Amino acid sequence: MIVGTNSSPGAADAAEERFRDAPEAPAAAVDGLCGVPPQAVDSGRARGARPPVRTDRAAGEAPGGGLGFAVDPDSLPDGLVVADDRGRVVCFNAAAARITQLAPERALGAPIDRALPLEDLEGRRWWALTDPYGGLATRRGQPERNLLLPGGREVLVSASYVRTHPTGPVRRLVVTLRGTEARRRTERSHAELIATVAHELRSPLTSVKGFTATLLAKWERFTDDQKRLMLETVDADANRVTRLIAELLDISRIDSGRLEVRRQPVDIATAVGRHVQALTANGQDPERFLVSVSRPLPDLWADPDKIDQILGNLLENAVRHGEGTVTIGVSPHEKGTAVTVSDEGPGIPEESMARVFTRFWRGSKRGGTGLGLYIVKGIVEAHGGTITVGRGPGGGAEFRFILPVSAPAYLTQ
Repeated sequence: MIVGTNSSPGAADAAEERFRDAPEAPAAAVDGLCGVPPQAVDSGRARGARPPVRTDRAAGEAPGGGLGFAVDPDSLPDGLVVADDRGRVVCFNAAAARITQLAPERALGAPIDRALPLEDLEGRRWWALTDPYGGLATRRGQPERNLLLPGGREVLVSASYVRTHPTGPVRRLVVTLRGTEARRRTERSHAELIATVAHELRSPLTSVKGFTATLLAKWERFTDDQKRLMLETVDADANRVTRLIAELLDISRIDSGRLEVRRQPVDIATAVGRHVQALTANGQDPERFLVSVSRPLPDLWADPDKIDQILGNLLENAVRHGEGTVTIGVSPHEKGTAVTVSDEGPGIPEESMARVFTRFWRGSKRGGTGLGLYIVKGIVEAHGGTITVGRGPGGGAEFRFILPVSAPAYLTQ
């Protein structure tokens, strides 16, 4: 369920890779990435002028034309800042300008510590701590870490030191910048998941602990009927914990792409009828359910357990959160089999429909973890199908999923 936040190798790694491939001209490799001809940087330095950026590009010429590199720094998703052997900025791409909110013309030619006045989370100046030009000659860079820009804005920074040879002086300092918004969203999602799990586990475990401790301490004082009631409560709470653990495992498999689908012939109409019978056996009025099956239905190869999981979740939601008659329709579709579950309740607000299949979305305050529909969507998509939500004929919510015609692997190979 942990979502990795590491992205593909950034510009700093790419520049260092070019250096390893062409050790005789490492600075030219980085300059080529930035579109800065080495001779333009050197001549500008001799005159005391600011080094130009991408001066090799003529009108209509491809980025980096003539140097063998077709990478435009402004096309990179990460911020890229390159400094020369004196620590002066020679490349400052559009993403770096967006992240730092600093115009490139103000950064170009400025010392790196002024263009990027970074501090660590304890308020220490990062360039003084790392000392790329005067530090250890064997150091090749700095790993990605959270640093602060002026005003307290947080940014992810990594650096690579390009040297003429492994222990030589730093010829180019390549820095990549990334915003922290995506990582913060992931961290919030993880925090919400932990809070939800803790809340959902606390109540049943407290009940289980309380009843078992009471029974062990005062077994002789209770009648058989009282003991049975307590044990039934413990059993129900244990089932609740088991369901939650199963949901968490399903989320982990969905997020990692490891949800396995074991396809077998499935009679979807029979499966619907079985779920309706289970609900009526648990006290629901049989008159509340209307099942409509349009035949002939195409052969459906799917995972029977996961189809039961889809139907159970959708029907339970319709019963718990909806009102009136719950209508279940099964019909052939041009892509396979379509199943519709609708009710006559208040429905889902229009502004909330885009969030229905996200984690922790709850349609009401009537309990639940808010994970069921997220899992349903993952299971349907693992079968190659689609699921949508809308407003039903009776005004309530309507969920419709389509499972495509398919076959087990041994029949298609």
